Amino acid sequence: MRIRLMKMLLVVAAGLQAIFYGLQNLANIRPAYDAVAYVLSRADHVVYPDSIIPAITNPTLIWLALGSIIFLEITAGLLALSGAVRMGMSYNGTVSAWNASKRFAIIGLGLMIFVWLGLFLAVGGALFQMWQTEIGAGSLQGAFIYAMTSGLVLALITQAEPPHADRLPHERETHH
Repeated sequence: MRIRLMKMLLVVAAGLQAIFYGLQNLANIRPAYDAVAYVLSRADHVVYPDSIIPAITNPTLIWLALGSIIFLEITAGLLALSGAVRMGMSYNGTVSAWNASKRFAIIGLGLMIFVWLGLFLAVGGALFQMWQTEIGAGSLQGAFIYAMTSGLVLALITQAEPPHADRLPHERETHH
């Protein structure tokens, strides 16, 4: 399997993961709202009961937070999939064309990292201390996995192409 194909498949998998999470949140909008409301309310925080930020219980702010999460998950997935399509279009192209084709995949993967590292781990985990509850800890654990896998895919697809990548397959040396 060519490295380029493997990179495209990884981008597709990451893109689908983000889209599926966004769509699952939409399909389960009320439980998703309840989970976000629970985290933002800081309910049941007994380990560190005090916070530098007040609890948020305003329904409009909760819907805004949930809507932002869903929007960013789906957008990140669509950007990544768009990037995978562009990568496919330059599959047999030059290194320069291949690298240029990865732009939307890189943006989508970066957005995934922002959602799961920035929103869930930094804001939810550190600021709202969601690790203190079973529901929050489960979300935090999942967010860590998604942030790391998105970051791993981003690191892999941005790796430099081997020196022979600009040559056609029949022009490459087959012996060492």
